[in-house]
Amino acid sequence: MADIAPILHVISPLRHVSPFDVNMALDAGYTTIVPYPDVRLDEMTDLTQDMMFSRPPSHAARTGLFIGGKDAGLALDMADKAASALFPPFQISIFVDPAGSFTTAAAMIAEVEKKLKTTRPDGLSGAKVQVYGATGVVGGIAAVIAAQAGAHVTLVSHREIEAVEAKAREFKTRFNVTLGTAAARDDAEKRALLPDAEVALACGKAGVQILTREHLASAGKLLVAADVNAVPPSGIAGVEALDDGKSIGGDAVGIGALAIGHLKYRVQHELLKRMRGTDTPLVIGFEDAFSLARSLSL
Repeated sequence: MADIAPILHVISPLRHVSPFDVNMALDAGYTTIVPYPDVRLDEMTDLTQDMMFSRPPSHAARTGLFIGGKDAGLALDMADKAASALFPPFQISIFVDPAGSFTTAAAMIAEVEKKLKTTRPDGLSGAKVQVYGATGVVGGIAAVIAAQAGAHVTLVSHREIEAVEAKAREFKTRFNVTLGTAAARDDAEKRALLPDAEVALACGKAGVQILTREHLASAGKLLVAADVNAVPPSGIAGVEALDDGKSIGGDAVGIGALAIGHLKYRVQHELLKRMRGTDTPLVIGFEDAFSLARSLSL
């Protein structure tokens, strides 16, 4: 297969393909990367077939399809469309990671699980997890991964509860996970909600502090607080970007955005390398990212 170079087709439904994903692909060893912006769902079958039929079947797996964007549901639907176009021996490799959210969420939950096990031997199993910013692409997938790992997860909305109720229904249908929902629109509602939390995940908009020190004062059972926001101020008061298990009061420790980001980078890098060098077609989703993140975080 040395005479057939790996190629990565990067597809996005947005106006631009993510420079982050292009950089990651180059760092993972791809030298041929072709971007496709503004791709519609109904175009996926034709594009996939152009990719799969243009190379010898014995080398099909060296053709990689990376699906980005910023909508997890749409990215997964695009991946399903692409996968449904494949058949032996014309099977290319597919990697789904919209806005880097699948690898970020995987890294976040793997880091939380690792820290949690130091004080809670069962880890995520049975743990009460609250996800703030749950309607976003990282928060939603982090919630699904945590639920699949056995946690009791609550999606928290900073607006009306209907926003997260719709997300919970979507995830029940798509992933067969049951998620709780709550609204925390003001300080009082956050203070009322947090006493039940063993894990708090901040996945909201960059530069917005979701949980203040006053909010955290009511979180008497809190063991781990994790934040994916690297833009000041931090999403959780007292959790700085480089924190990796620093005490934030009581029994709780904090995990910051750059600690999570370091593991996320390693996960995405390794998965891209695997796809570039594979002889067997791969389909890579957030489950694969979480499995790898778990092993790398040990």
